[in-house]
Amino acid sequence: MSVNKVHRGKDKIGNAAQVGGIEISVLDNGLGRGTRIAWINTGTGLRYKVVIDRAMDIADTFYNAHSLAWLSQTGVVPANRFSDKGMGWIRNFGGGLLTTCGLSHVGGPEDDENGKRGLHGLVSNTPAEIVSIIQPDPVVGKMDMSITGIIRETQVFGPNLELKRTISGTLGETKITIQDEVVNRGNQKAPHMLLYHVNFGWPLIDEGTDLLWKGDWKSPTPDSEQKIFKEGRNFRKCPAPMDAHSGTGEDVAFIDIEADASGNCECGVYNEKLNLGVKLQFPKKQLPWLINWQHWGKNEYVAALEPATNPPIGQKKAREENSLIFLSPNESRSYILELEVLSPEKIKSFITSFL
Repeated sequence: MSVNKVHRGKDKIGNAAQVGGIEISVLDNGLGRGTRIAWINTGTGLRYKVVIDRAMDIADTFYNAHSLAWLSQTGVVPANRFSDKGMGWIRNFGGGLLTTCGLSHVGGPEDDENGKRGLHGLVSNTPAEIVSIIQPDPVVGKMDMSITGIIRETQVFGPNLELKRTISGTLGETKITIQDEVVNRGNQKAPHMLLYHVNFGWPLIDEGTDLLWKGDWKSPTPDSEQKIFKEGRNFRKCPAPMDAHSGTGEDVAFIDIEADASGNCECGVYNEKLNLGVKLQFPKKQLPWLINWQHWGKNEYVAALEPATNPPIGQKKAREENSLIFLSPNESRSYILELEVLSPEKIKSFITSFL
């Protein structure tokens, strides 16, 4: 349903939830029992689950009859604020459309003179404090809706980082907008790294689906039967499930993504068989890197596009390379990421520049 259709029907609506909006609930069964969520319905066929207790990350996401997101075997599970040791992060990595990595470390486990850090940091295992929910009201012409929360990565003696996240949309539009502000609320400078782990799954991701991005790239993984990213291989076309990607088999590329004249980067995926395309857009100045993760295991089939402040090299290596961001007390950084499910009219113009 388009914005214009909603406008035309406003005199026939007594309850805005008939068209779309935000519904808060708590999961009551299985591994996720007790977890707060918000279902957001844009009224266009695009609907998605925000996991309030997991940094307001996004889990299940659907467009009409098709799932867009990859869900791991764990699905939605409660936050474990102390899953910050070694590889413990993957024990409750539910996948979903978005898992946030950071706020101070992105990469594998490490230990140095500045402390011990587990895989991909703490933020995705931190519940949000909801401070605002704005519902649409098409009867009076208000189509916008949003949910805003505060996520705190903090401890006594610091560091003390605060993420203010707003997820918003408009009735009649197939878009999700994520606006983040990270503030150092401590009294000393603090390291900062951020990565948006955007995970796409079947049926959007299928044999022949195109992975769309442009930029110079490198792959840090050694050559092996798992290797996807190497010269002469078409790593922008999704393959069939690979035996070599069973278990921990995977590959990854670090991409210095190209920006347009206005400084914005675009990437996405396109499934020709379904005529279904999804675009990600973000400012290069805020998120200069894109990571492409490919894991083609049987029953664990996923491709991720991950805008980031840094490649997932960890805080230690970023320090050595002098690429680690430090936030002074009360200093903040803002980020915006927009995801759009493309209409058939927009798909052709979007993919032309990539294919």
